[in-house]
Amino acid sequence: MNALLLIDVQNDFVPGGALAVPGGDAILAQLNALQSKFELVVASQDWHPAGHRSFASAHPGHAAFTEIEWLGRPQMLWPDHCVQGTPGAELHPALNTDRVEAIFRKGTDPAIDSYSAFFDNGHRKATGLGAYLRGRGITRVYIAGLAADYCVYFTAKDALAEGFEAVVLEDATRAISAEGWAAAQADLLALGGLVQASHGGLRES
Repeated sequence: MNALLLIDVQNDFVPGGALAVPGGDAILAQLNALQSKFELVVASQDWHPAGHRSFASAHPGHAAFTEIEWLGRPQMLWPDHCVQGTPGAELHPALNTDRVEAIFRKGTDPAIDSYSAFFDNGHRKATGLGAYLRGRGITRVYIAGLAADYCVYFTAKDALAEGFEAVVLEDATRAISAEGWAAAQADLLALGGLVQASHGGLRES
């Protein structure tokens, strides 16, 4: 059975938000239309405590969009975004959530970032998404949302590692960087994932 994963379709990731993805709001109507094609739709939500260590503001002297080493891993430093309980962390009001069966929050540990909807970046803690999907009999996930070269990409990588078939719907996502998305696509294809257009035909369960 197939599931649609809607990744981080939040106010802070669309134009006008704290960490806007160019054209991030252009996919909203498409995300709504896609949902009727799936028996199961779930979403993820970036949900950072204030002062999260992925924020540049938590590292005096370091600017946003620079990379440091943190807890033995490379860490991109971001503007403060998707802080718990703030309007920026809310799912976009134009996203239809009537068919969203569950929302998995991530990035809640103040010490470590979490791009993937399955795990934090250190794979120390699971969000529960993998077990949830297996419990529902899901074998293939179609992934859309924001941003293509970060949270969508890492979600797809972890989906493959967890034994799911993973398909990124390339026209239902937007990237922070075209170069980053090109590299992400190449990696996903090498790992056995697929990248396709949503109108190219969804495989039946």
